[in-house]
Amino acid sequence: MNRDELEGKIEELKGQTKEAAGKLTKNEELIERGEDQRAVGEEQEAYGKAKREVGEAVEDLGKEIEK
Repeated sequence: MNRDELEGKIEELKGQTKEAAGKLTKNEELIERGEDQRAVGEEQEAYGKAKREVGEAVEDLGKEIEK
């Protein structure tokens, strides 16, 4: 897990917390802010995962070339 994946997961959890608090207090604005923050976190996590996978593929390619 790289930094982007970790930070994305943290944002996702913050958003889920805001959503839950909004639902408990019936605060639509807080629910929407939580949904938005969760979505941003999911995107950041996906970006980090893609970046990691590309790095791993390049590393594997380098190992194949060395053979």
